[in-house]
Amino acid sequence: MLSNESLHSPAFNRSNSQASIDSTSMEDFLREIESIKESSMRAQEEQIPAEVKPVDEGELEAEWLQDVGLSTLISGNEEEDGKALLSTLTRTQAAAVKKRYNTYTQTMRKKNKQSVRDVRDIFGVSESPPGDTCDNHTAQLDGPQEEKELPGVMKTSDSLPDDASLNSIALSDGSPDEEGSFTVPRSGSVSILETIPALPVHSNGSPDPGQSVQNAVSDDVYLEKNIPPETEELSFEVSYSEMVTEIPKRNKFKKSEFKKEDFALTKFIVQKTRFGLTEAGDLSSEDMKKIRHLSLIELTAFFDAFGIQLKRNKTERVKGRDTGIFGVPLTVLLDNDRKKDPGVKVPLVLQKFFEKVEESGLESEGIFRLSGCTAKVKQYREELDAKFNSDKFKWDRMCHREAAVMLKAFFRELPTSLFPVEYIPAFITLMERGPPIKVQFQALHLMVMALPDANRDTAQALMTFFNKVIANESKNRMSVWNISTVMAPNLFFSRSKHSDYEELQLANTAAHIIRLMLKYQKILWKVPSFLIMQVRRMNEATMLLKKQLPSVRKLLRRKTIEREVISPKTSKVLQKSPSSRRMSDVPEGVIRVHAPLLSKVSMAIQLNSHTKAKDILAKFQYENSYGSSECIKIQNQRLYEIGGNIGQHCLDPDAYILDVYHVNPQAEWVIKPQPSF
Repeated sequence: MLSNESLHSPAFNRSNSQASIDSTSMEDFLREIESIKESSMRAQEEQIPAEVKPVDEGELEAEWLQDVGLSTLISGNEEEDGKALLSTLTRTQAAAVKKRYNTYTQTMRKKNKQSVRDVRDIFGVSESPPGDTCDNHTAQLDGPQEEKELPGVMKTSDSLPDDASLNSIALSDGSPDEEGSFTVPRSGSVSILETIPALPVHSNGSPDPGQSVQNAVSDDVYLEKNIPPETEELSFEVSYSEMVTEIPKRNKFKKSEFKKEDFALTKFIVQKTRFGLTEAGDLSSEDMKKIRHLSLIELTAFFDAFGIQLKRNKTERVKGRDTGIFGVPLTVLLDNDRKKDPGVKVPLVLQKFFEKVEESGLESEGIFRLSGCTAKVKQYREELDAKFNSDKFKWDRMCHREAAVMLKAFFRELPTSLFPVEYIPAFITLMERGPPIKVQFQALHLMVMALPDANRDTAQALMTFFNKVIANESKNRMSVWNISTVMAPNLFFSRSKHSDYEELQLANTAAHIIRLMLKYQKILWKVPSFLIMQVRRMNEATMLLKKQLPSVRKLLRRKTIEREVISPKTSKVLQKSPSSRRMSDVPEGVIRVHAPLLSKVSMAIQLNSHTKAKDILAKFQYENSYGSSECIKIQNQRLYEIGGNIGQHCLDPDAYILDVYHVNPQAEWVIKPQPSF
């Protein structure tokens, strides 16, 4: 990390987009670095560095393609998910994929490792004139150049209008067709889905809005009807990378001066459409996996629009421990915790650290700046490693200050940092250009959506906890600025060697990112609507691919027969499931809602343009409540959209159900408890 000479490195002035650390915060930062150095020797002895092999650019791009769910482009296997993903990409997303695939194929050809498909076999692009490379295409995204069409890519650069159905996706048969379809590549290449029919769009790439915004979500107040003039609207309906490409090149960002005060950050009001807003935890794990893939592609395209490479240089990785608490990967900790609590999303030991600080430390001055008793901390660490999983550790002996010290050590000793430090160079380059806070938020939002589930859920719980600490700033002297400065080296750490100046850059940028997370805690975990719409398209495309391929149909039929032989009771239940009913059994505009914990029978509900999810919940409460206990029970219930073109979707209480019904008419509707975080 940083050495003492870092004090003499050229200081960042406040005209830069990252918030510079002032002298007081720098002292906190250097004190934290010294504390990290003191505790790092033992950690280095326990942690085993994984083998580090030199990698070239082609291997990095191959890893990127795998991470975004496009391993089919490398393996050549006929994978429905990969084809479906390609069919949903926006123009900028497709350009980002094409660019990385070009780099990969060129590197592989030079090595003569294997024969690889040309990028034109994947995207079906006609022969380009010399010099017209994907890099040139990406560089032209900001300008008024004519848009190039890529087969399998949405011509509408983001989500459908509120009243549009997704059922218009069709597979291309390889023959010339009406406008909006593409020819399937010849044998040996990946067949691509036909594009979604073009929709009327504005010049910024967003669909023509069919409905007005009903409500807004603020980073400070969840629902806010009156938008003050000093706030700014934030839309989740349009692809962020498509938004930034509409900014003319001549309109360069003015480098804004960032101040220490919290009010210097813009207050955002999120447009709330008729579909409502969706938390990351409101979607099924399979759909969130697709959200992660799309988010990484979108984040890459977002930086491409600024001419910034999202390079993920290989960093030294440490093999985590399999037992204990410290130095154990989050996923391993959660696997152990789920043996006690199947629904847990945040490591139980971390939750206990939160509780200890909240019990008596929220008003303790300098709670995260002080180091605590070294001997006790060492003793408790050893006991936690040995006794926590067997529930034998005595928590009543630990004070809040020692819990705070161990909380920092917990994150610092993870095999990989909670947040991807390899993306920091791209953020540094972006912020040096002084973009508006809105642009910075969009980049951060995509990074959060691309995090693994364990990292994202843990980060959300951590930021919620830190905001409780900050709420007591008048007594504990821990402001947003102090928390972000002290925690930056613990949440963004790199084991690679850097110069002191590079370390200072990393620290400044990491602290600013944490500051943004704390400020926009209430909206950062909302899933952008344009990504959810792309997931719906992916699911429908996958279903259509499976219906078209005879081999897949035979496989599914055989699997069904096997299930019936193994579990006839389950088969009978499935045959009676509402999902297997014919669509004609229920009239148009009517849904049948099931609430197993509230009623033994389902309820048919006629929808109109004003029916919201909370209205359906209220109807069940009225029909099925006979006492105060029932009223309390319904408050913990939520309406879920299950099946069709979504895995599972916990609906916003203010979502208009008729609009959701039109987008996903094959869904089941179930009222059930919402899992606690």
